[in-house]
Amino acid sequence: MIRDIERFKRTTYDILVIGGGINGAAIAHLAAKRGMKVALLEKGDFASGTSSKSTKLIHGGIRYLENLEVDLVYESLKERHIQLTAAPHLVKPLPFVIPVYEGDKRPLWMMQFGVFLYDLLAGRYRVKPRKNLTREEVVRLEPGIEQKGLKGGVLYYDAQMDDARLCLENVLMADHYGAHVANYAKVVSFVKENGRVAGVKAKDMLGSQEFEVRAKRVICAAGPWTNELLRLDIPGARKKVRTTKGIHIVYKGEISKHAILIGSQSDRRIFFVIPWMGNSLIGTTDTDYIASPDAVKVEKEDMDYLIRESKRVFPALDFSPAKILATFAGLRPLIRKGGSARKVSRKHLFYGSKSGVLFVVGGKYTTYRKVAEDCLNHIHKIYEKEEFKVYGSGATPETAEVAAARSGLEREVIQSLMDLYGARYQDVLKLVEKDPVLKEKVLATPPVIKAQFVYSVETEMARTVEDITDRRLSLIFRGPVSASTLAAISAVLPKK
Repeated sequence: MIRDIERFKRTTYDILVIGGGINGAAIAHLAAKRGMKVALLEKGDFASGTSSKSTKLIHGGIRYLENLEVDLVYESLKERHIQLTAAPHLVKPLPFVIPVYEGDKRPLWMMQFGVFLYDLLAGRYRVKPRKNLTREEVVRLEPGIEQKGLKGGVLYYDAQMDDARLCLENVLMADHYGAHVANYAKVVSFVKENGRVAGVKAKDMLGSQEFEVRAKRVICAAGPWTNELLRLDIPGARKKVRTTKGIHIVYKGEISKHAILIGSQSDRRIFFVIPWMGNSLIGTTDTDYIASPDAVKVEKEDMDYLIRESKRVFPALDFSPAKILATFAGLRPLIRKGGSARKVSRKHLFYGSKSGVLFVVGGKYTTYRKVAEDCLNHIHKIYEKEEFKVYGSGATPETAEVAAARSGLEREVIQSLMDLYGARYQDVLKLVEKDPVLKEKVLATPPVIKAQFVYSVETEMARTVEDITDRRLSLIFRGPVSASTLAAISAVLPKK
């Protein structure tokens, strides 16, 4: 991708998308695929907000059955299938175990029936069949689990994903189809003619210049920042988005072999303990948040909640500082309604202002493709079925062994490239062919070579160290990043 601010000034676009999170990325992707002239502006890095702060799941949302949102669950299960098919390098099947204890808010029969209904709704989109588990079977699957009061459990399947890269691969597809995209480009005001929006004024956050982007339609897919953009359009407007905070803990080492769904005994919330990149991801919480989205952070009470409930099910867990590799907090941009945070619907809708700005409200990560499709059909409906692919979609043309022999790289390095980039691993190898120095391994676990840093900058528009450590390669989930790795990244970044 080319980050060229000047070309935004020279073009009048059919659609300008504000927000480079998953919804904005997918809208730009599908719009460009339909042949429209598209611009995409993101004030930070792509996926740097909510879209890299998720629980890393593509799932139907079994808990939404409690709210009788059967249509949302079915839609999500169908979208899960689409993502597993389109992006198998980033979205992979994941087995879940639900242990049920005496005193749980949801008894064993309820969990068994819920998973039965979940699989029934999935139908032909089911990943693998569920299984009811005895107490002994739960312990056999997860020996470290608390056995006192354990009644039994359920085994079922959903999917795990790399959220930041899935978002990025939608941005890359938008670029592939001709869209002009830029990160670190903040919209500061709307340009209006006769009361109708005709574009925006934006600020280049890397170069400090302001520039104007003209467009026939403006779509705001800014997630938690939607209310701020709404008030740029309509000063004093009532909020359309309700933000709820979810926090996660990255725990050193694998707590469990399966993902574990835990029902809190202090309230009716659920959260997960999930194997993630050799470590464990614990989360999430679901509490209302009213401050600026730029100020969201992990609070002590959030951590205490997850630690307390995790230790109830895994009593041997050590939560000393050395075992907590990282924490992060994100905001869900939900439809603004009353009631408890956990019961607010994850459905999506669109709000068109009098000036013509179309605001995307609500949604969940799993349904991002459907959100994008519905958004564009809201403007101009098409009826033919669209094949969905992301940038790394497609079968790899050779095995890891063959690619290793051809490139002179270790097999584990090639396999890591295939897992991260899908069919586009070949683009990284082309950099090595041009400059053999780039095959040097910078990290052993996961295996990372210098060519990946160059690829992050030249193809994936990384502009800061954090763009690479946090989102392009997700190194922060593996543990502290060494000074030598940070130096190697800094060496390939564009000079300011």
